[in-house]
Amino acid sequence: MARTLAFIEAITEALHQEMERDDRVFVLGEDIGLSGGVFKATSGLLEKFGEDRVLDTPLAEGIIIAASIGSSLVGLRPVPEIQFTDFITVGMDQLVQQAAKIRYRSAGGFSCPITVRICCGGGVGGGLYHSQENAAWFVHEPGLKVVMPSTAYDAKGLLLAAIRDPDPVLFFEHKKLYRTIKSEVPEGDYTVPIGPAAIRREGTDLTVLTYGSMTHVTLEAAEVMSKRGVEAEVVEVRTLAPLDKATILASVKKTSKCMIIHEDKRTMGIGAELAAIVSEEAFDHLDGPVVRVTGPDIPAIPFSPPLEKFFMVNPEKVVAAMEHLAAY
Repeated sequence: MARTLAFIEAITEALHQEMERDDRVFVLGEDIGLSGGVFKATSGLLEKFGEDRVLDTPLAEGIIIAASIGSSLVGLRPVPEIQFTDFITVGMDQLVQQAAKIRYRSAGGFSCPITVRICCGGGVGGGLYHSQENAAWFVHEPGLKVVMPSTAYDAKGLLLAAIRDPDPVLFFEHKKLYRTIKSEVPEGDYTVPIGPAAIRREGTDLTVLTYGSMTHVTLEAAEVMSKRGVEAEVVEVRTLAPLDKATILASVKKTSKCMIIHEDKRTMGIGAELAAIVSEEAFDHLDGPVVRVTGPDIPAIPFSPPLEKFFMVNPEKVVAAMEHLAAY
C-alpha cells in the first residue's frame, strides 16, 4: 500500500525499516540521537533501537567516517550522517583514501559497506558553510558510488539499496526537498537500483540531463517550453557514479540536442563530464552545442537573499537556455 510521504519522511521510514530488518545496521552522527537529527531524519530511532545502535558523536566528521569504515570491516552496516556536506572535507582522507580503496587494495578480500547520508544544497538561506552541493568531489573517485534522489519514492528505495550494497555509497539529500517534495511511497520493503537513470518526462526536441533539486526546476521549465511548442525530455541522472550512459545516449540520439542542468559550480563539474560523454559518443547525432546551465564559479553560496537568488539556477534561466538551444 502506498501513501503520500514527504522526502524526509521517506528517509526516516527507510532507516526504521532497515534497522528492524537487519540488526547489523546502526546510525551515527552529530545530534542524531536525542535531537533526532538537525532535520529530524533520525527522529524516533534512539527510542526504538537504543544507544548501542543510535550513536550521538562529537563534531568530528573524520572520526564519524573512520569509525564507520572500521565497523564495516567487522561485519556491521553503518549509516553515518554528515549534517552539512560543507564540512565533509574533514573526512576526505577517510572517504577517498580508505573507503574507496579497500576492495581494490585487498584484491577483493574486504569490502566497505557504509552508507554516508549527506545533507546538501542551497536555496534555503543557509549561507556560506551550509549550502554547497559538492557531489562532484566524489564522482571522480573510483570505488565510491554516489546517488542523489529527487523524489520521496526514490529516497526510500535508493537508501534501502545503498545500505544493502557491499561497497561505500554516498547518499546526497538536498535539504530544499526535505519537506517541499512529496510522493506516493509504498509502506513495505522495496529498492530502487543504484545505477539506472530515470526519464521523468518524455520529449522529442531536446534532452535535458539533471539531478537532485534541479530535476524539479527542469520539469517546471519543460512545461513552460511545451506551451511554446518545444518538448523537452528530462532525464534524471539520480545515480552520479556509476553513470547510466545507455539511457543518456539513447535520449540524446532520439532528440539530437542536449542540455545539462546542475546547481553546483560550473568548472570541472558533473555537467562537464556529461557533456564530454555526449560529445564523444553521440557527436554524429547532435544538431547543436551541448549547453550547460549551472551555478556560477564563486567560492560559496552567499547568505544575502538577492545574491543567493543570483547564484541559484531557476526555471527562468533554464527556459532561456532551452529557447536558445531549440533555435539551432
